[in-house]
Amino acid sequence: MSIEKIVEQALQDGYLTPAMEAEVGRICDNASELSIEEYMALDRLMGALLTGEVVAVPRKQFINVMEELVLTEAIARVAEIEATSESSLDVGDIAAYALNRLPPLYATTEEGAAYQRQRAKAELQEFISQQVGEAISRYLDRPNFFPERQAIGKNSGNEVLRQVSTLLQAYAPNFEQKI
Repeated sequence: MSIEKIVEQALQDGYLTPAMEAEVGRICDNASELSIEEYMALDRLMGALLTGEVVAVPRKQFINVMEELVLTEAIARVAEIEATSESSLDVGDIAAYALNRLPPLYATTEEGAAYQRQRAKAELQEFISQQVGEAISRYLDRPNFFPERQAIGKNSGNEVLRQVSTLLQAYAPNFEQKI
């Protein structure tokens, strides 16, 4: 998507989403030089943001309290297992498995988060424990198909592209390289 189209969309909708903002940033970072049209579009966007015609949506206005509850449970259970056995477990894998099977509990304020925590402990603690237990069982029983896999991290864009390129090469061995 071009800067002009993003600005046009923002003016039409009345807001600039984090994804739109990131795309404008990506275009600006990767362009050696912006066109006059792109500068004019950015100028229109800045004016609209200053006048309130367009509102920038904040990146994250909420938290999922379930993540905190699942991580707490997973860390405690994994610590018990690792203390009494030779097993080494990945808390991230276990939490992700459990979270995919539990309802999210979003909050936008600390009061809301406290309410969600209290509600979850009263109504969902057994379900959380059950899902974390299931995740641990699955993790311990899984075959080691992909020992080379890597956790998602805060890699640079070039590193992610390199990883995707390597993955595509593995699945498409007869690809033609561009020179």
